[in-house]
Amino acid sequence: MRFDIIDLRLFLNVYKAGSITGGAVLSNLTLQSASERIRGMEGELGVELFSRSRKGVKLSDAGFSLVNHANIVLQQVEHMRSELHQYGKGLRGHINLLCNSSAQNEFLPQLLGSYLSLKPNISVSVKEMLSYDIVAAIKNQMANLGIVADSTELNGLVSLPFRDDELVVFVPAKNDWHDSESIAFRDIVTAEFTGLSEGSALQEHIEGHAKKLGYRISYRVRMATFDAVMQIVDSGVGIAIIPRRAAERFNSMNGSKIIRLTDSWADRKLIICARDFTELPGYAKEFVDFMTQRQNDS
Repeated sequence: MRFDIIDLRLFLNVYKAGSITGGAVLSNLTLQSASERIRGMEGELGVELFSRSRKGVKLSDAGFSLVNHANIVLQQVEHMRSELHQYGKGLRGHINLLCNSSAQNEFLPQLLGSYLSLKPNISVSVKEMLSYDIVAAIKNQMANLGIVADSTELNGLVSLPFRDDELVVFVPAKNDWHDSESIAFRDIVTAEFTGLSEGSALQEHIEGHAKKLGYRISYRVRMATFDAVMQIVDSGVGIAIIPRRAAERFNSMNGSKIIRLTDSWADRKLIICARDFTELPGYAKEFVDFMTQRQNDS
């Protein structure tokens, strides 16, 4: 395609203004230049982006589609400019890290705090995703590093151990399973659950195992954090499946209990994965070394 960033901004401005004249004003272009640019885009794409009338312009079906793509492109450009601007201020490197729910909530806050204190010229952005989506993003070169459960098919990626991340059942004091020391997921799958909010990678992982058994998880309530989930369960509402690390730091006021989950998928480990660790920039290699060598401190 031969149109540029100016063309995309003009297109969005015309859409916002409802006329090519208004779009030209918002874009600081002459009406003639704006008209020629819009016609050039339509000629390049082979479709009309606007339907024109005396009252102004309206998006065509193709125009509606371009609005979404144009916004994504311009947002990425702004993100690129912002990141590169930081390099001009002394930033040495930026790390994009994808991770699952447990890594983000239970391990990364303390680790990243320690790491960034030691590395003032490094910045990090963290995004939570499902493990298989993380693998796909890295494989498709949309990201360089991810933290996933070791049960995830890596499809050619390489990995290093990160942390143990056993999943356990958290139940309130007045519960049929409170006296149990261990239990299978099949025995509790029909219970009422307190779970993490929709979109949580861990909760979708658990729901996937329920579907394999032919069931759907029944929720009494869904909360944003492990702490909130445990407080609800501790008050006597539902049961939850959460990382042991989260459960063990919770100070129960009402006698809630941790029960071992016997299913093999509950005894999981977290790993850091990449396409090739040797091809990472030096600062990213240092980051991986820091994350994988601090196991005894977390």
